[in-house]
Amino acid sequence: MDERYPIGHFEHKGAVSQKDREFWLSQIEELPRQFRDVIEKLDEVQLATPYREGGWTVRQVVHHVADSHMNSFIRFKLALTEDKPTIKPYQEAEWAKQGDYRLPVEVSLATIDSIHKRTVALLENLSTVEYERSFFHPESGELTLATYTGMIAWHGRHHLAHITQLIEKKGW
Repeated sequence: MDERYPIGHFEHKGAVSQKDREFWLSQIEELPRQFRDVIEKLDEVQLATPYREGGWTVRQVVHHVADSHMNSFIRFKLALTEDKPTIKPYQEAEWAKQGDYRLPVEVSLATIDSIHKRTVALLENLSTVEYERSFFHPESGELTLATYTGMIAWHGRHHLAHITQLIEKKGW
């Protein structure tokens, strides 16, 4: 198994159905609680442990999810209010080196709670036509909001799996 992708890469074939969107929204809604359930059991040494050789620490993973999902929320809003905007990628690895990544994980857990509430509130009220709106990502190409919803649901589970597999491997 590739420790970098413990649940594999995001994949979805064919059209995105209402059932797909509802499933992904439920995953997005549940993620903050799942992160808290896992993180609250860890001490400072465990939070400073990389999830794999050369990988981010648990603390960095939590802060990254907050950063990434804030960016995602903005991308949803841009696509809903502009015609196929080009969004700006960011240097995730460089962000993970910044001073705010040394803050207590509670700061980012609270951010994840809030941004997920807003994301779910935004997305659960979209029409099928609105879900077909899109943005252009310079590295990934054009993405519809329907597909991007699945990617965000996957992204949260992907990083949660980094932490849960580390816990299992270490016997914590």
